[in-house]
Amino acid sequence: MKKPVHNPREVAEIVAIQALTFVAGDPERLGLFLAETGVGPETLRNAASDPNFLLSVLDFVLRDDDTVKTFAKASELHPTNVAAARQVLGDALGDRTWERDVP
Repeated sequence: MKKPVHNPREVAEIVAIQALTFVAGDPERLGLFLAETGVGPETLRNAASDPNFLLSVLDFVLRDDDTVKTFAKASELHPTNVAAARQVLGDALGDRTWERDVP
């Protein structure tokens, strides 16, 4: 039995890996992602261990409403959970470019 994950960064990385699997599952989407990131198919697996790369995966998924909704539905997540994962991972890596809603 797997131990439950409670560390927010670990959860965010798991969501990002799920997003990468989602992107890789569609040849057209994968081709666009690889072209934008400059990562080759042969280095994709190694890149997946880099948290900064995982951040770029979440950015790619989140930039289009239809893509994030499709991914969220396929992963049984709410779209806001995907955005929250991006924020947690970005904060952990010191990325301050992510826009936050301010009341």
